[in-house]
Amino acid sequence: MKLTVNAPAKINLFLDIIGRLDNGYHSLFMVMQSVGLSDTVTVAKSEKNGIFLTCSDERLPSDESNIAYKAASAFFKKTGISPNAKIGIEKCIPFAAGLAGGSADAAAVIVGLNELYKTDLSQSELCKIGLSVGSDVPFCIVGGTCLSQNTGGVLSPLEPLKDCHIVLAKPEAGVSTAEAYAAADGTYLYRPDSMRMLDACEKGDFEGICKYAGNVFEQVIEVADRVEFKRIMRENGCSLCQMSGSGPTVFALFENKDNAEKCAEELKKICPNVFLTVPVSHGAIIE
Repeated sequence: MKLTVNAPAKINLFLDIIGRLDNGYHSLFMVMQSVGLSDTVTVAKSEKNGIFLTCSDERLPSDESNIAYKAASAFFKKTGISPNAKIGIEKCIPFAAGLAGGSADAAAVIVGLNELYKTDLSQSELCKIGLSVGSDVPFCIVGGTCLSQNTGGVLSPLEPLKDCHIVLAKPEAGVSTAEAYAAADGTYLYRPDSMRMLDACEKGDFEGICKYAGNVFEQVIEVADRVEFKRIMRENGCSLCQMSGSGPTVFALFENKDNAEKCAEELKKICPNVFLTVPVSHGAIIE
């Protein structure tokens, strides 16, 4: 039996670093949104015991250093089942992009193994497994539109983002998340208005969300062509444009599909990775 799991990427409509915890991790306040750009993950039992992972992108590891492999290990440790899984990852989400591509794959593995082995773990239990391997994994399990707090383990559902069109522009170079946090730790950051952003999200106020959106990493991360990306996005009538996660992907929200398509075509002239997508209401889901 082989299961196929859809693993959506995410964008950050809001990201603030509250502070650094005693354990070295950072406490965050984020509004996260799943999008239609996704990887496809397959899970099946193997003919022999062990975890065997393959990936369509040869630049990514296929051993225990891959977060999807770690997710499988954590699942088997939690359930007490002898490790036995064959995992295949078909990549569409660019990596080191601020889109949670690795976390999405990890979430898909956990959701898939829960179904494959009929362990009937609750979503909360799946999220706890996910949190043990990555801070974005719980959201990638739940998906939709959520407030994510602390190290990613506190999730609160929000009103769904209105139907709109999303353009993603990811330059060739990636960004190290560890280096991004180190840069943020050494800088005085201007704090975006989390109270008004949360109020807008609770009301489903699209204009308010676009007005109060923010990402503190934009203050410390230099992204090639970010200014030009945003110029093109604004000239094509976007409602919001900003960086996702620790970057370098810049996204834009459009109410008008034609404007979004025109923007994407212009960006393709200067950016190697441009995607046109929409919000989705789910995280990792079995197809």
